[in-house]
Amino acid sequence: MALIRIDGDDLVVVIEGLDKLWAFKGRLTIPLANIRGATADPGIATAPKGIRAPGSHVPGVIIAGTFHQDGDKVFWDVRDASKAVVVELADEKYARLVLQVDDPRATVALIENALVRRR
Repeated sequence: MALIRIDGDDLVVVIEGLDKLWAFKGRLTIPLANIRGATADPGIATAPKGIRAPGSHVPGVIIAGTFHQDGDKVFWDVRDASKAVVVELADEKYARLVLQVDDPRATVALIENALVRRR
């Protein structure tokens, strides 16, 4: 699971527990200027993921790490699809982040409110 917070002008994503191992990453920092938006999307886990490199995918258990699809890189950290949030990015290493969070609606509101305040 991921913890998401706003720190100044950045979105900070901290990957918790063993997910760090599966995802090959423990933390991401993304400038708010490079975030296009966020949505809760419980259906995303059934979508094609592309080629995993590096990462882990055990169907029904975990999707974690970097996946390459249609020329884009997508970072995943999802065990429970019902808690998935998608963060769309621009001018970043990743085109989007797909993250499991405790409260998807609150996380989307946190990100969207930070984007509104920034504009």
